[in-house]
Amino acid sequence: MTIKVIQWATGSVGRESVDCILDHPDLELVGCWVHSAEKTGKDVGEVLGIPATGVITTNSLDEICAIDADAVMYSPLVPNPKEVSALLRSGKNVVTPVGWFYPDDEQTRRMNEACEAAGVTLHGTGMDPGAITEVFPLIMSAMSKNVTFVRGEEISDIRGYGSPDVVRDIMMFGGTPEEAVGGPMLDLLDSGYRQSLNMITDALGIKREGIRIERLLETAVATAPIESPIGTIEPGHVAGQRFYWDAYVGHAKVARVGVTWLMGEENLEPAWDFGEQGERFDIEVRGTPDTVFAVSSWHPETNHEGLDRNLGIIATAAHCVNAIPVVVEAAPGVQTSLDLPMITGRAHKDLIAAAAQP
Repeated sequence: MTIKVIQWATGSVGRESVDCILDHPDLELVGCWVHSAEKTGKDVGEVLGIPATGVITTNSLDEICAIDADAVMYSPLVPNPKEVSALLRSGKNVVTPVGWFYPDDEQTRRMNEACEAAGVTLHGTGMDPGAITEVFPLIMSAMSKNVTFVRGEEISDIRGYGSPDVVRDIMMFGGTPEEAVGGPMLDLLDSGYRQSLNMITDALGIKREGIRIERLLETAVATAPIESPIGTIEPGHVAGQRFYWDAYVGHAKVARVGVTWLMGEENLEPAWDFGEQGERFDIEVRGTPDTVFAVSSWHPETNHEGLDRNLGIIATAAHCVNAIPVVVEAAPGVQTSLDLPMITGRAHKDLIAAAAQP
């Protein structure tokens, strides 16, 4: 049976989610919410610059709730619990990369009430937080005994990220170090990364009461003008940032999740770089044996390619969209990556069709 899906928001992740939904053999796009009035009332294809889909956009929550659909892929820049609750109460399962990865008891209780009222499920997943900071480290921890440390980290050239307003006005690249430290990004990331640490340490069997979480924001500044998609980064202004969340038991660091974003590797103070392996996503599990590997294929070959279509954004969207069939079949309530069965992709439609021929 085809699963009817609504896409909420058409930013960088939303754009790729629409493409993933259209390509998925078990899903059908039936609705799309957009943020601006300028995008409203148009075919999704016109908004995204792809062939027409026959699905007309709206910026009305009520209209979205009234659509006959099984699920919503909810990917705004900032989550709104009231919107998510309304979507759930309208009878729609929700998958999202912007929250509810491993919520605390109170967050779970509130969303469980909405889920149970309509018999639907809420699942938070994605990339980072998500696969890199939760799923991959925990899967690989199964290959070790006596685990002492787990890490999931993104290391990327932010010049290949195609949302200049976010990079400039929310991440505060190009501003002063004081502006970056006082900006909104650390708090916007905080909930998701804390949930990642809680999921890891809970799964490893470390009591929450014995854990201390520390967060850290470090900045690097330009030592010479750096050209970027948001304009020239002037000397003394922010051209690199590191966000870390560390879990400690006593003095021992047991887990780290976070991200390093750089405007390239040149003319930085401190002299940060991507390392010998270049841009990547790092997974590290220390135990017996250790497991350490890097995923580099989710980064574009060039920043220009990343601005056109970022492979990491596609991976984020695909992880969410591929979870939809599993989430639709799951028990009502908030379901985390620890609760659901394995999420997998699906073969290309042409392969499925060819294999079905007598």
